[in-house]
Amino acid sequence: MSEQTEMEIAGIKFKGGKIFLVLTALTTIGGSLWAGFEFYKDYMDMKAIIQTIDTDAIEARNKQLDIKLEQAIDYTRDIKTGLRDDILGIEKQVDRMEDKLRKSEEIQRSIIQNAEERFENKRDALQNDYDDKASRLKDSTDDKIKDLEDILAMYPIDVRILGEEYRDKDFTGKDICRKRDIDLHFNKRDHRFSSSDLRRRVCN
Repeated sequence: MSEQTEMEIAGIKFKGGKIFLVLTALTTIGGSLWAGFEFYKDYMDMKAIIQTIDTDAIEARNKQLDIKLEQAIDYTRDIKTGLRDDILGIEKQVDRMEDKLRKSEEIQRSIIQNAEERFENKRDALQNDYDDKASRLKDSTDDKIKDLEDILAMYPIDVRILGEEYRDKDFTGKDICRKRDIDLHFNKRDHRFSSSDLRRRVCN
């Protein structure tokens, strides 16, 4: 743009480079005015929206929310209290069950202990009785063996009769019979009678 160029704005003339500055300033001012206008328009639109808002309805709604919130808090508190009572009740029931189980275990332990003691006492008594009877039977058997050996050694005996089952077995007084040349006769039992059965019949 040459220095001779002129521009008149509102009765004021501008030449050369000043025209460029003036145009820049006018553009800036125009942009600012436009931005201000848009801001004012947004403000008026917001104001219109705010004026249409029903504050009473909002306040009523807030009150309802507060009431529901308090009700929810009370309900939660009631649930918490109920749960605590239930937990305490369950704990009491568990304690009672533990006491019953403990007493039952003590009773069972006592019964088992008494049974074991009675069993041990009975076992010891039976063992003592068995030992006593076995000892007496042994003594009696030993005495009878000695008596039989004394008879075989003292009296003049020519023949001794035994059952067939003793032919190949050792028996009481076998050596004495051999030393005294006592003949051994092994009797076969071909009948149904026996000395044990005969003694039983005589006793009955």
